[in-house]
Amino acid sequence: MTVAALAAAIRRGELSPREAVQDALERIERDDPAYNAFITVRGDEALAEADALGPPGGPLRGVPVGVKDVIDVAGSRTTAASKVLADNVATADATVVARLRAAGAVVVGKLNTHEFAWGASTTSQAFGPARNPWDTERICGGSSGGSGAAVAGGLVPGALGTDTAGSVRIPAALCGVTGIRPSTGRVPNRGVIPVSWTYDTVGPLAHSAEDCALLLDSIGGPDPGDASTTSLPAEPCVPGLEGGVEGLRIGVVAHLLEGVPLDPRVGAAVEEALAELGRLGARVERVEAPFLRRAEAAQQLVMLPEAAEAHLPWLRTRLADYGPDVRARLLAGLLLPASASITGQRARRALAEEARPLFDRFDLLAAPEMPIVAPRIGEDPVDVGGQELPYRLSLIPFNSPWSCLGLPTASIPCGLVDGLPVGLALTGRRLAEATVLRAAHAFQRATDWHERRPPPRA
Repeated sequence: MTVAALAAAIRRGELSPREAVQDALERIERDDPAYNAFITVRGDEALAEADALGPPGGPLRGVPVGVKDVIDVAGSRTTAASKVLADNVATADATVVARLRAAGAVVVGKLNTHEFAWGASTTSQAFGPARNPWDTERICGGSSGGSGAAVAGGLVPGALGTDTAGSVRIPAALCGVTGIRPSTGRVPNRGVIPVSWTYDTVGPLAHSAEDCALLLDSIGGPDPGDASTTSLPAEPCVPGLEGGVEGLRIGVVAHLLEGVPLDPRVGAAVEEALAELGRLGARVERVEAPFLRRAEAAQQLVMLPEAAEAHLPWLRTRLADYGPDVRARLLAGLLLPASASITGQRARRALAEEARPLFDRFDLLAAPEMPIVAPRIGEDPVDVGGQELPYRLSLIPFNSPWSCLGLPTASIPCGLVDGLPVGLALTGRRLAEATVLRAAHAFQRATDWHERRPPPRA
């Protein structure tokens, strides 16, 4: 059941919050051994919290959710899927968790992630790989892989992830669910272990755009205790969902369909999705934006030293406890010269100026979310349209431009290739999440890709 449907059923009295939470816990106990989506399950705590909910409650009353294990939940471990924090217990809720509770949601557990949210496969050594419910021999993407797997596998109807350079969008695409990276600063990061303060944001994953809108409206908004949040007004997402796409101008980023390595079957699924948006009344046209390629280097120049600085105390005392891939990236951040971050920030500002005219012409930009479907666990390099590429390098062109610019981007299911999901990325102006999710909702009302579920397990 979706977030919206479950919340509505609870409001009608068709089931109680306790029954909804109990059902989720039973699904987790039965199915999660195959997926390894959860690091910590809050069974007794979640049931007690469900029992304590009084009517009428908020818009998410009684809805069970999971949160990525870099987000603090008071009294529960926040491990970041690392040996470094294996015994770390949070003393307070992250702002987003406090807001979920205020909306009536019940956190049933903490979800697997790539170590310290810095990787795109969720195959960390300390807690084992999260497995894709569409094929448990394949990755979920990352770093919010446990969040994608938990929703796709029907363990919870909605989850929170974090996105620094694609970590909500990638698992949404590979797991066949809907996810949105909000504009940087729309959602508070207080109580979240950082990767890069410049780019980090919390975002929801769920089955539909409607579900993501409900979750985002519940967690977004300024936080007086978090200087990274913006005070600029942002339109709520739920009220505008029914507006449709009639007259919306959608620019298709040409080089992401034609100028970089891409599985042609993925490209064909995305092209068909764009044609459907056109049939629904959107004005869809190709746009050349080669300058977006510079986002890849600009983001890395800022992200690497910021991550190294955040980890410096642990790097001095716990270096051997990091997985080799994350350790190598952190050490690379330490070795960059002081000028790297300054250069990256200047490049980011220049890129934003170059991108501004795009959003004078278009309401949304569109592209494939990923160039391939989910590879097998341990498969690296990967085949991308006949080219062998390192997995992480294959996905960077499709994700870095939007996170580097801090723009809201949703990944929505739009097809299957070899029985595995394909995602369409829709990007809007800063703080225009309502427009992004309105277009996603219109597409989902006209198609059923978001309703497709993984095949039943044997």
